[in-house]
Amino acid sequence: MKRSLLRTVSAAMLGLMALSLSGCGFRQTDTKYKIDLEIWGIFDDSEALQQIIGQYKNLNPNVGNITYRKLSVDTYRQDLLDALAAGNGPDIFLIRNSWTPAFADKIVVAPDALVDERSYRNAFVDTVGDDFVTDNGKISGVALSADSLALYYNKDMLGAAGITAPPATWDQFQDDVRLLTHINSFGEITQSGAALGTATNINRSTDVLSALFLQNGVFTARGKSTDLRLGAAAGVNALTFYTQFANPASSLYTWNPMMHYSIDAFYEGTAAMMINYSWHYETIKRKNSKLNFAVAPLPQPTGTQPFNFPNYWGFVVAKNKTPKEGTTDAALFSKVRTFESWQFLKYAAFPNTGTVHLQNAITGNAKDFKSAFDPAAAYLGRTGAPAARRDLVEKQKTDPILGPFADGNLIARDWKQADPESIEKILGDMITSVNLGQATVNQALSTAESRINRVERK
Repeated sequence: MKRSLLRTVSAAMLGLMALSLSGCGFRQTDTKYKIDLEIWGIFDDSEALQQIIGQYKNLNPNVGNITYRKLSVDTYRQDLLDALAAGNGPDIFLIRNSWTPAFADKIVVAPDALVDERSYRNAFVDTVGDDFVTDNGKISGVALSADSLALYYNKDMLGAAGITAPPATWDQFQDDVRLLTHINSFGEITQSGAALGTATNINRSTDVLSALFLQNGVFTARGKSTDLRLGAAAGVNALTFYTQFANPASSLYTWNPMMHYSIDAFYEGTAAMMINYSWHYETIKRKNSKLNFAVAPLPQPTGTQPFNFPNYWGFVVAKNKTPKEGTTDAALFSKVRTFESWQFLKYAAFPNTGTVHLQNAITGNAKDFKSAFDPAAAYLGRTGAPAARRDLVEKQKTDPILGPFADGNLIARDWKQADPESIEKILGDMITSVNLGQATVNQALSTAESRINRVERK
């Protein structure tokens, strides 16, 4: 009896000793563990997440090292896909909101014990809910920030033209473009009223056009690209409106494909207005510190429901990862890894209630920790990004820089795209074909719709 007891105690002690080591093997009998996590991103330096990671490690005894790796934006998608296919990728990684359909089979949704659809949609703006909640109500990712379009404008140029406030509607926008555009006797644009109308030299041109599609009712919120009816009146109105600014025969002619790239033209002071995202604000400041400019909400059609278009990134959890050497129970390892990855994301993104609720991935036992630290708020404070959470949007609304983007997040809607890169090219080709007179608006829309449907139905 004594020998049996000693053997039991010895086995238990050895198990605890093994489990105290980071990266240890997982066995069916394990109830204590310490697991390492790896996060991949592309924009943020490690300092942006350092405080969040440090605070979390202090709270959760079951997590060892949490490392962040910043990859090149140019090769990120392919590097990520290669690593995931090989089973040696990250535990948590960043994806663009429009990538969610393409990555559906590569990620694992949040455990029901951690996150539910109602609390998620209450916490985050609608576009985040639409992008990262699956059709069956599961949570596929979280966003620490979101971004939507806003109007950049040169205050000195508007003032010189007698314009006292930036345009709130597209009707006002057109009026202002006429006042702000200068064309010399040779027909050359010497000052552009707005960088708008083309695809080749307008940054995020297809996003602006997508916003116009939404505003004109080409598709409803949460619509899919396979539901598009671009040739309908709404599509014609949107594309006609967009391309008129690059049509020499139009009274609103203010831009052409030969002009400097939109961002360059704006900070050089040759374009009075530009539509873009928040991340370019600091770029413009660096390029021309003396430029007197500001941002305003994206103009809207008169008398219709307001819409904006989002472009942002969210964190997801990898479905498959090869366990470290020494792991004897791969299923248990996967369960612990994905649960702890999601537990970290919940901590990082969701509102802080003053209490952090942490669970053991194996036993389900939980413990509450008091904490006044709000990770998402800290992240926004360090990065200066617009908020994805509703409560933080409310705090940013009055900010003269972030306010238009944060407020725009409340009315932003995406449209589901299985292959967003291909669709972006199709829309760009559509704009260019109208610019060059190769197709009428109706012909260009019909061709684009056919191409999009072929891509999406592959």
